[in-house]
Amino acid sequence: MLPIVSITLFLPLLGAAVLVALPGVSARIAHAIGVSFSGLALLGAFWMWARGAGEGFSQIEEVEWIPSLGAAYRVGVDGISLPLVLMTAILFFVSMVFSAGVRERARSYVALFLLLETASIGVFVALDAILFYVFFEVTLVGMYFIIAGWGYEDRQRAALTFFIYTLLGSLPLLLAILALYLGSDPNTFDMRELIASPPLTGLAATLALIAMLVTFFVKIPVIPVHTWLPAAHVEAPTAGSVILAGVLLKLGTYGLVRFALQMTPDAFRALAPIVAGVAVVSALYGAFVALAQTDLKRMVAYTSVNHMGYLVLGVAVAAAAADPNAGVLALDGAVLQMVAHGFVTGALFLLVGMLQDRAHTREMGDFSGLLRIVPALGWAFVLAAFASLGLPGLAHFPAEFQIFLGALGVYPAAVIAVLGIAVTAGLYLRAIQAVFLGEARDEWTGLKDLGTRELLSLVPLLALTVLLGVAPFLVLDVVHATTQGILP
Repeated sequence: MLPIVSITLFLPLLGAAVLVALPGVSARIAHAIGVSFSGLALLGAFWMWARGAGEGFSQIEEVEWIPSLGAAYRVGVDGISLPLVLMTAILFFVSMVFSAGVRERARSYVALFLLLETASIGVFVALDAILFYVFFEVTLVGMYFIIAGWGYEDRQRAALTFFIYTLLGSLPLLLAILALYLGSDPNTFDMRELIASPPLTGLAATLALIAMLVTFFVKIPVIPVHTWLPAAHVEAPTAGSVILAGVLLKLGTYGLVRFALQMTPDAFRALAPIVAGVAVVSALYGAFVALAQTDLKRMVAYTSVNHMGYLVLGVAVAAAAADPNAGVLALDGAVLQMVAHGFVTGALFLLVGMLQDRAHTREMGDFSGLLRIVPALGWAFVLAAFASLGLPGLAHFPAEFQIFLGALGVYPAAVIAVLGIAVTAGLYLRAIQAVFLGEARDEWTGLKDLGTRELLSLVPLLALTVLLGVAPFLVLDVVHATTQGILP
């Protein structure tokens, strides 16, 4: 059988290698290579989706790596990772299309994005804990250089803060992986074995879980380890912000499910009330701080903290639920939220970047009446904003509805996090009114509306936002086939 998982995984890396081997290539050819290889990876992801996933892992490909340590090249997917692989491939492809206008050091820019794509997909398909950690760390390298090399004014500081936070935050995960390895009998890094028979109990399991939480909370991020995120988003180039919010934050939430929930379930159950409390505070904090922003990009960045809080709440509910139906409902919603947030927030960062490219400012107070001048951009922003605030019929609503419905049966007090939805609605309505409604200012009358390249990158994300809102079963059926077998 064709090893489609490995082909999809390494196609972007092959594209990066081609660019490295062609030092004199023009910017146009570099972008053509980037779009081609990310497009081929997207086709591979669709092929994987067509193959489907069941209750356990499938499409497994395995080659011996370090037999004496029980480490191997093991990749595969289940109903949790498969939608995330497809989401990742889509976001990288549209980012490559949008980035075709970048001319400064285009070869390096495209090569770094392709390297980052392989590392990101690798996290979701890895079935060996050491392989997972390798891919998890390589994502830091790609994003660091993208922010530092092509970001805005304060990009060097933002990139360094991002790298230090996430590098140091990753070290506890390595200790947890070693503890899982030493606790297993026979010793193995095979994630399937570690999930089927969690090797740690008691204090050892609790300490390993705490180490995992530190790593994944930094990556997600939740308060108080979120402070790297706003600067990284604000200073990153537009496509970098799309990938950072749409993909890299999900590495943390995916790890929370794959490692914390599945490999230390009893310890997670005991600490779930604390995790749920942190999630609720983080969701409310993100919403209220976003409300205080006047910079559109910083506002969208803080709404990510808000939405990630809901997602962590869903995983905590799944860990603690005495009724497996409530737990599965919340976990289904959390996985759907990962996908929905990727498309919705990716679209919002694209739109803010398009606006900044035209006006060279992101301050809401500098604008007025843009809906008359750039109607396509304006209505696209309205649609994405309504999706982000949880309007029924758009992607976030079914995800958040399931999370809160599951939470009601486990942590009724956690429903206070719903207040964050009201605050998010207020901040987006304020942004729409300030930027797109009212009288148009003379200095903006010459702004051009969306071009072909921008539409090609934006329309797929908006279409998927609507599709997930009206037909969430397209993803939920795949997710549920796996999640119903996770919880006892």
